[in-house]
Amino acid sequence: MEDEGPQCGKPDFVLLDQVTMEDFMENLKLRFEKDHIYTYIGEVLVSVNPYQELPLYGPEAIARYQGRELYEQPPHLYAVANAAYRAMKRRSRDTCIVISGESGAGKTEASKHIMQYIAAVTNPSQRAEVERVKDVLLKSTCVLEAFGNARTNRNHNSSRFGKYMDINFDFKGDPVGGHIHSYLLEKSRVLKQHVGERNFHAFYQVLRGCDDKELQELHLQRNPALYNFTRQGAGLSALDSDERSHHQAVTEAMRVIGFSPEEVDSVHRILAAILHLGNMEFVETEEGGLEQGRLAVAEEMLVNHVAELTATPRKLLLRSLLARTVASGGRELIEKGHSAAEASYARDACAKAVYQRLFEWVVDRINGVMEARGRDPRRHGKDTVIGVLDIYGFEVFPVNSFEQFCINYCNEKLQQLFIQLILKQEQEEYDREGIAWQSVEYFNNATIVDLVERPHWGILAVLDEACSAAGTITDRIFLQTLDTHHRQHPHYSSRQLCPTDKTMEFGRDFRIKHYAGDVTYTVEGFIDKNRDSLFQDFKRLLYNRRSLPSPTQWAEACCSTQASRLTSGLGHGACLHSADPTLRAMWPDGQQDITEVTKRPLTAGTLFKNSMVALVENLASKEPFYVRCIKPNEDKVAAKLDEGHCRHQVAYLGLLENVRVRRAGFASRQPYSRFLLRYKMTCEYTWPNHLLGSDKAAVSALLEQHGLQGDVAFGHSKLFIRSPQTLVTLEQSRARLIPIIVLLLQKAWRGTLARWRCRQLQAIYTIMRWFRKHKVCAHLAELQRRFQAARQPPLYGRDFIWPPPPAVLQPFQDTCRALFCRWRAWQLVKNIPPSDMAQIKAKVAAMGVLQELRPDWGCHRAWTQDYLSSATDNPAASDMFAQRLKSLRDKDGFEAVLFSSHVRKVNRFNKSRDRALLLTDRHVYKLEPARQYRVMRAVPLHAVTGLSVTSGRDQLVVLHARGQDDLVVCLHRSRPPLDNRVGELVGVLAAHCQEAGQALEVRVSDCIPLSLRGARRLVSVERRLEQPEPDFCCSRGAFTLLWPSP
Repeated sequence: MEDEGPQCGKPDFVLLDQVTMEDFMENLKLRFEKDHIYTYIGEVLVSVNPYQELPLYGPEAIARYQGRELYEQPPHLYAVANAAYRAMKRRSRDTCIVISGESGAGKTEASKHIMQYIAAVTNPSQRAEVERVKDVLLKSTCVLEAFGNARTNRNHNSSRFGKYMDINFDFKGDPVGGHIHSYLLEKSRVLKQHVGERNFHAFYQVLRGCDDKELQELHLQRNPALYNFTRQGAGLSALDSDERSHHQAVTEAMRVIGFSPEEVDSVHRILAAILHLGNMEFVETEEGGLEQGRLAVAEEMLVNHVAELTATPRKLLLRSLLARTVASGGRELIEKGHSAAEASYARDACAKAVYQRLFEWVVDRINGVMEARGRDPRRHGKDTVIGVLDIYGFEVFPVNSFEQFCINYCNEKLQQLFIQLILKQEQEEYDREGIAWQSVEYFNNATIVDLVERPHWGILAVLDEACSAAGTITDRIFLQTLDTHHRQHPHYSSRQLCPTDKTMEFGRDFRIKHYAGDVTYTVEGFIDKNRDSLFQDFKRLLYNRRSLPSPTQWAEACCSTQASRLTSGLGHGACLHSADPTLRAMWPDGQQDITEVTKRPLTAGTLFKNSMVALVENLASKEPFYVRCIKPNEDKVAAKLDEGHCRHQVAYLGLLENVRVRRAGFASRQPYSRFLLRYKMTCEYTWPNHLLGSDKAAVSALLEQHGLQGDVAFGHSKLFIRSPQTLVTLEQSRARLIPIIVLLLQKAWRGTLARWRCRQLQAIYTIMRWFRKHKVCAHLAELQRRFQAARQPPLYGRDFIWPPPPAVLQPFQDTCRALFCRWRAWQLVKNIPPSDMAQIKAKVAAMGVLQELRPDWGCHRAWTQDYLSSATDNPAASDMFAQRLKSLRDKDGFEAVLFSSHVRKVNRFNKSRDRALLLTDRHVYKLEPARQYRVMRAVPLHAVTGLSVTSGRDQLVVLHARGQDDLVVCLHRSRPPLDNRVGELVGVLAAHCQEAGQALEVRVSDCIPLSLRGARRLVSVERRLEQPEPDFCCSRGAFTLLWPSP
């Protein structure tokens, strides 16, 4: 083992040379001095409380123990937790970890480390629900410690209740739920504590941890000495900062678990109400009246506080404290006033019961959150369980009462289970299987358990009889009955039976010789604590049952409550508010009517005995792992081991007997069938199934092949393995073969799945093929039906709607639509004369650049193009223009006139003039009509980069040329007037550029930018009603075309 040298002693007590108490204590002391606080006895872990922080825990330590065998690493709690987890996961068996030892031995801390390990090694896939369960499991410990732990003389964080937690795991080994069982909360601690001890942590955390505002609402002050229930431990309180941090940690833990803010506030109010109850004193009065039968509460304000905090009517609370209501045989209700002593008893009983119900409600609330959700064994598989038992240890106080009696009885039951599982069953199994070995003597405490729980004669049975007997039965009479029944019992004695033993008092004490030592019990209070009675008035009050024993009393109480509230001016709204749902949920029995006849409730002792029997049966059904905790000294200091004290614990825990049994016995035993089922793949004679005469012969052959037959013994039905190393050897062989077997199974299964999938795909593809064929045929038939009349002129199917095609026919339909468009275009074009084709191409070009941008561009009229040569459009100067055109053709050699028209132009000097525009296939000319169309400017057509027009009906055109000023013109003097010819100019120029392969940018904008001598200018259009002819004007450096508005 790592870090385990001879100087640290033996890591397993089984390895001791001599099994004596001296050798055992010497090894224990040596390891404790070296900070090796854990030691094995086979699979049982012995833990010594170090009373200091040691570097033994955390993620690195968890990683060292995860997935390792028990003996591969030094002894540790993580190793036991890992062994229990692996046994649960590997064999699908429920396991449990039983943590035992006396108070202060470190049981609670051990359970925390086990929970932390389980949380750390599970849920590698980070499933949210599993993480939620893990958070609740970890945080529940903090909450339960606050409400169930207290400082005692033996332990600063002593569990004053027993806790058994079941953790449910799915087939992958991830926690999916859990359940907490609590046992025998020491509720008498609420009322009184021994010198040097404190009340439950929750009270001090509320007083020290709540902020000032909340304390004011709770009517509390920070000093615990002001309250009777916390005065004893006030001087033992931790630092305020520690209490405050603990309070914050508990509040955060409750939030993570799922407690609502309203529920947390209710819990604080209940704790505060208990503290106020403890301060109530009762005094005798001269006259009756509001007080019940000459008895009153000394400090009335405390009644107001409790009524407000519990949301109960003040008058009803006072009535419940000072009197009780009983039903006579004729169901007549009688109200009986208390004496001061009886009222104090009722107050204390109420305080204890409220705290107990609060604790049980917290446990039930946590269980409700942790409950496995939506688990169906048929779908998710059977869940497995790991149980963790952290229960109070054996206790011996100067004064031992009913609580210590029950606690020590619990430890007797657990010791009996340990004896049965580890010692007695081990020996009996060896005898039953015919395995020869040396018998080990051990102490069987069954006689002590029988003394306590035997029917009719046991101590609990006698106590129940005393509680149910008619008449006045005192604790002294109960003790006399015990003396009569158990006079001859070797483990029972009293002063009456041993008059010379002056350590016991006559009529008060009796003694039981427990396995852990002699304990003297004081019978005072046994009967009352066993009855655990609480007047029904308190149950109905805290349930907020809206009925008094009589309607008259209810009316009187409600009126008195309202009057008190109005006259006092205190404004205790809780008196008339609805019931606190949290407090109400704690008292379901409060809804019973007082006249209702019910069975006598079971006593506290009987309930505890039944819970212990159920717990032992539960543990016995699981594979157990034990952690035996030892308290090194009574002073709770580090690095000190009181040998005498530890020797006593080793003796009563039966650890020496355990060592002897482990040395004489075998580490593991398995039925032959189960052994073969797990390891048969490691032997050629047993895989996949053996042909030998019996399973025993097959196991013998398997072990002989591995050479391990010398370390085993063959029983009648089981194989006994002496050394854990033998199991490890077999596990290693199995681990090497499992991947091969898994691959074989995976191959076969994947092949089966592939064949299933192939057949499914074949069927799917066949269906798809026929379905596609059907869809294609249907689509083609629909196309044929719709386009039967496509050849009819003049539209040739223009308005036909194409049906949506199947996805597979989408490319085909796109091609068909393109072909149809070309065919339809040809049908329309083939009848057009060749002389009109140029105009058609120009219109198509214009439509391509203007259709979406300029609604009206003159596509519905015939385009003349050369309007200056037309006698219709230019009657006065058409001949003159023809002469100029002839001279330009001779000079420049152009072939065709693309466009000509009169225009109104504006120059960079802001002057507008009438000019003519001539567009040929070579140049763009600006002509002066007044001087026989003299050429004023010629721009090569290849220098024209674009033109800009507006989106309206105006005839503004801006020609953009490379390296030259832009030409700004407005087409005018047309016939008819204001004829729309911009589209024609754009179309013929765009069509020519397309044929010539020249780029031409056509822009449509109502505010056109242009360049004149390098300066950027803007030109826009303004429509005016009074404008006779189009003309330009200039304002602030921008041109504006004034266009006549119709």
